[in-house]
Amino acid sequence: MKTIAACVEELLISQPFLEEALFKNIINFSALAEELQEPVSSMLRKPVKTGAIMMALRRYSPPPHLRKSRQMQSILKELGDITVRSNLVDYTFQNSESLIQSHAKVLNNFNPKAFYGFSRGIYESNIVVSKSEANKVIESFKNETLLGSQDDLSAISIRLPENNSRISGLYYQIFKRLAWEGISLYEVISTTNEFTMLVENHMVDKAFSVIKTLNKA
Repeated sequence: MKTIAACVEELLISQPFLEEALFKNIINFSALAEELQEPVSSMLRKPVKTGAIMMALRRYSPPPHLRKSRQMQSILKELGDITVRSNLVDYTFQNSESLIQSHAKVLNNFNPKAFYGFSRGIYESNIVVSKSEANKVIESFKNETLLGSQDDLSAISIRLPENNSRISGLYYQIFKRLAWEGISLYEVISTTNEFTMLVENHMVDKAFSVIKTLNKA
């Protein structure tokens, strides 16, 4: 049977911005308890008093990435170079037995100075290239099933600390800042120590400004 504390935790986890504000003590417990009274009562299928919810809020234990906020700030200061590339095109193709051969045709005559990114999922694959190389992709993949394409994109690449794979909450911090500023990501490409996000050209300046301030938090 669910408890009030379990319901409160579930609601906070589903709203990370609220959870962080609670942890930083910049939110009124009484006002938040009143806000949560209806959903908690609905989850338990019985009336719940705000006093009980306030008790659960005060006892709530935040996740590790919030408790270690100082450590996270230290990690963010270690973020490396930020590189921006514009005039990119993204193609999504349905996976097939011949897709790798089509992919090889592109690489066989590809400008080494142009941007290139490739990711393969279970059902589809994406290739991101500089607009100058777009015709080569179209020609090389002419026998494949094109599911979609998008031009006028820019890529922002961030060099990550070498131990980033052991740091919980790092990507959350990046995505949180972007979401807070209303910046939507078209696609994300990640390697072990490098993180690249694709945004539409008109959002690249704003996104770059957000990323640039991460290591100044």
